[in-house]
Amino acid sequence: MTAMATTRVPIAEGVFTWPSEEPRLVGGRCPSCGVVTFPHQAGCPRCGESMEPTELARRGTLWSFTTQGFLPKWPYTGPETDETFEPFTLGYVELPGEVMVESRLTETDPARLRIGMAVELVIVPFRVDEDGREVVTFAFAPVERGEEQP
Repeated sequence: MTAMATTRVPIAEGVFTWPSEEPRLVGGRCPSCGVVTFPHQAGCPRCGESMEPTELARRGTLWSFTTQGFLPKWPYTGPETDETFEPFTLGYVELPGEVMVESRLTETDPARLRIGMAVELVIVPFRVDEDGREVVTFAFAPVERGEEQP
């Protein structure tokens, strides 16, 4: 991020609540069969009914994770180059009673992550766009010990 970035914008409209003190991902819930998806989609993958937007839980459980050890290919729009790329972690986060979400994790040291740990949605800087705006995206951060319960 550069000092020129004065305005913050979401990476895509409708993916998470923005701006918000307690951001939430926006998924879809089928009013007929109850299936939940992320991201929101028009039709239910189970029964075909129209989906309704729904705000998902902020906290979940780290179900699995891995390290991204190479620069992602197109359509990735991050600011890194092959020379500046640093590995990061990705995980599947289970949002209780809702859906599993694939997400970047804020903790980059895999030794500090553990399957089953509590994580919480946060909004993080991603890049600066061609108009000088800071583009933000979502990630999940480990919940500090003692704060595990919602």
